[in-house]
Amino acid sequence: MGTFTTRDGTTIYFKDWGSGPVVSFSHGWPLSADAWDPQVFHLASHGFRCIAHDRRGHGRSSQPWHGNEMDTYADDLQQLFEHLGVKDVMMVGHSTGGGEVARYIGRHGTGRVGKAVLMGAVPPIMVQTPANPGGLPLSVFDGFRQAYLADRAQFFLDVASGPFFGYNRPGAKVSEGNIRSWWTQGMQSGFKNAYDCIKAFSETDFTEDLKKFDVPTLIIHGDDDQIVPIDASARLSAKLVPGATLKVYAGGSHSLGDTSRDQLNADLLAFARA
Repeated sequence: MGTFTTRDGTTIYFKDWGSGPVVSFSHGWPLSADAWDPQVFHLASHGFRCIAHDRRGHGRSSQPWHGNEMDTYADDLQQLFEHLGVKDVMMVGHSTGGGEVARYIGRHGTGRVGKAVLMGAVPPIMVQTPANPGGLPLSVFDGFRQAYLADRAQFFLDVASGPFFGYNRPGAKVSEGNIRSWWTQGMQSGFKNAYDCIKAFSETDFTEDLKKFDVPTLIIHGDDDQIVPIDASARLSAKLVPGATLKVYAGGSHSLGDTSRDQLNADLLAFARA
């Protein structure tokens, strides 16, 4: 575990576990690298070097007032790869982190990238537009912002207790530990950073980024994802990424790393070894 400083003076925290071929992990909003711990531990235990960073403004990274948008997130990741001197990386991104991976490839290419995994990821674009009629209305994200400003702590608790893990579904096996872990990670994020990131994950259009993928790509999504509905995300992304493989988890939630952990760990390991 360590830190490095970006060219604009932002301190980025990262974990660097294991040795072997490199796998990077980009986390969702408003979490930290800790959200990936089960997957990082699993792959590092099977001969891979796993790198997971806290996005600027999240977790243990510093909380700059500016730069809380996808271009800068991607640039931070490129600087991390440069700092560590890694190449042929299998990039894995969940939710907002999937957008980070897409923007990274769109902005920096695949010179350091060998494979990509988008899991429960926000691309191509979440918000409804004339070109994306199946997206969510902007009013949904305005509601996020209103709830966030009104009572951030309660809003985070409501998200974790309900749609994020699918705990609002009948018969769901609720983990109070998962809820508390999500809430704790969320509360570590910078107030303005996480607020700005709502716009970044919901309104950024990754369509052209996805078209630039030229490495083997696995797209994983739960068909009961209540945060990023599959029809307006993974199914569209799979058509935009050349040669992509789409794997749908039946009944899967947004948080497959927790609620479908064994299946996801096995799929990531198999793809990393392929």
